[in-house]
Amino acid sequence: MGTRIKHDIYLHNLCEKIKYDYDSLSTNVRLYSKKGRVLAEIDLLALRENSCDVYEVKCSYRITKAKKQLLRIKRLMPQVTNLYFFCGESGLLKEVEVE
Repeated sequence: MGTRIKHDIYLHNLCEKIKYDYDSLSTNVRLYSKKGRVLAEIDLLALRENSCDVYEVKCSYRITKAKKQLLRIKRLMPQVTNLYFFCGESGLLKEVEVE
């Protein structure tokens, strides 16, 4: 796998796992402010017909940090339909509800 870090390997594994469920997948998508500052980075943005799903990948089970990041993304992109947390270490994929 070359010199890819664990996170990138887990992200690639997730893409392989879900690629047939979506029309397109984009990784490491940055969201910018009007002044050009990075506000957030989406690990995996998955599009299908009328839905837009976001996946946050963590190497270990750090769902609290993932929820915080997903909430920020949801505020910046209200059109996001579903939010997911993926733990690379265990392979756990979990839908996340944010208020």
